[in-house]
Amino acid sequence: MTWETWLAYTIACAVLTAIPGPSVLLVIGQSLTRGKTAAMMCILGDVIGSIVLVGLSFAGVGAILAASAVLFQIVKWAGVFYLAWLGYMQIVDARRIREDLLVTPAKGSSWGSFWAGTVTAILNPKAIVFYMAFLAQFIDPAGDLPLQLVLLTLTSSLVIVVLLTGYVLIASGARTLFQSRRARRNMGYAGGGFMIGGSVLMATTR
Repeated sequence: MTWETWLAYTIACAVLTAIPGPSVLLVIGQSLTRGKTAAMMCILGDVIGSIVLVGLSFAGVGAILAASAVLFQIVKWAGVFYLAWLGYMQIVDARRIREDLLVTPAKGSSWGSFWAGTVTAILNPKAIVFYMAFLAQFIDPAGDLPLQLVLLTLTSSLVIVVLLTGYVLIASGARTLFQSRRARRNMGYAGGGFMIGGSVLMATTR
């Protein structure tokens, strides 16, 4: 793999991650409603999900999905309904906020955020298309394939962590400005809205 190829891959990963999509909106929603810890666990899940997609791509699953429009649509709509359900549940939780809970983030398992990030990443059509249809373009067949796989995986993981953490810091900064019951509820609604918005993006991705 040449330096130019690696740089092109890094830029492609950065663009894929930075453009608001299901994973970005999920992380923002988690940050607004559950705090930094939950959001960072969500990012960790997103990284794991991306690694899974890279592995599946090299295992040939990408070719299967590309050849089967029905199978791709099943995966896509599973992601749509999953993220929409997360958003709906977040809105339901926001309606239950009590005054005695205003000083702490909304309760919930951080591992729940981790799995939400993982599943959303794996079922994200945009990521599926990138990793399973375009990843091979950055691979040099004559080079060391395992080394290239490790390098590309580490690169994409680092890009995801850096850019999504930026979104977390911005959302967390906004969150600390509002501590009233009404404001916390509105943030819960906004967080759920971000997740539902992510599901809409999934639904409109071809």
